[in-house]
Amino acid sequence: MLQTVGEWIWWDRLWLPGNLSWSALEDKEGRVYAKVSHLYASLPCALCLLVVRYLFERYFATPLANLWGIRDKIRLPAEQNPILEKYFCSQTRVPSQADVWSLCKKTGWPERRVQVWFRRRRNQERPGLRKRFSEASWRCAFYLFAFFGGILALYDKPWVYNLREVWAGFPKQSLLPSQYWYYMLEMGFYLSLVFSLTFDVKRKDFKEQVIHHMATLTLLSFSWISNFVRIGTLVMVVHDSSDILLEGAKVFNYATWHQTANGIFVVFAVVFMVTRLIIFPFWLIHCTWVYPLELYPAFFGYYFFNVMLLVLQLLHLYWAALILRMVYKFIFTQLEGDDRSDKEEDDSDPPIERNHKPSHMNGSGARGRASGH
Repeated sequence: MLQTVGEWIWWDRLWLPGNLSWSALEDKEGRVYAKVSHLYASLPCALCLLVVRYLFERYFATPLANLWGIRDKIRLPAEQNPILEKYFCSQTRVPSQADVWSLCKKTGWPERRVQVWFRRRRNQERPGLRKRFSEASWRCAFYLFAFFGGILALYDKPWVYNLREVWAGFPKQSLLPSQYWYYMLEMGFYLSLVFSLTFDVKRKDFKEQVIHHMATLTLLSFSWISNFVRIGTLVMVVHDSSDILLEGAKVFNYATWHQTANGIFVVFAVVFMVTRLIIFPFWLIHCTWVYPLELYPAFFGYYFFNVMLLVLQLLHLYWAALILRMVYKFIFTQLEGDDRSDKEEDDSDPPIERNHKPSHMNGSGARGRASGH
């Protein structure tokens, strides 16, 4: 039964145009073609990148954070309360008003004290500034390396300057070593991001990020198997170009180099709009939607690839809306950081309760340091 399912999934008519079969993409006459087995290399590549990331964050990002004086905000710890802790871990991190009243009865605490406890407890779960700085530094370094690696792999290729060349002789297009390493590097990186999702900083667009990573891996895998390698490399370069600037702006923002961060962010916004809302849909999707039909009839793989590109484009529109909102704040108010970030909540005590606390807790104590950093 498994053999039957496998034969149906890899049916030639689904993934290849015309009367071609998988046998037509076997290595011969000096030509080497992309194979499914090559994709297994992305797993060890992802694991290697996780190790490289650990070393980078420990021996480069952390010393750089120390040099720039980046410190985590001192947070007031939540008071020990087994009832609230159990509710926080097993029920919800953000209780409703009715739940707060119920917890007040169980603990004997006033409503304001319960609310402050939950805010402090949520803040304890949020990653510190140094962790966000390390993550942004790593991603910026990778995107910079991958972008220039992609440029070196593509600058002399004819399909970069004439998109019709993307489909010249398709699918019998011999695989180049530079294409292989570029693909494995990118796939390994996005696979490593999937592995580290539970440990990385969770932002407001966490679900969109998961969809983006899975759509990217699906696109890369499919484009590799069906030899859509040329258009795949172009898509990767276009995406990496703006990601460098985004992560770079975060790095300088965390380091409080606000003018530099704002300048980079403006450049990023322009590059993002040009690459993701103009070049990607009107050049690359047009190339995959129109030009193939000049050579062969539409087939399932053709529709599948283009639908996945459209999913990416919808995500681009979502992020473009967030970027425009940030640009509006930057121009008319004040840009304080990434709108996708989960912002720290005010965990200060209510005025009445503060007045009844011992004097050593006031003034320049823990609360003063927490709110003043």
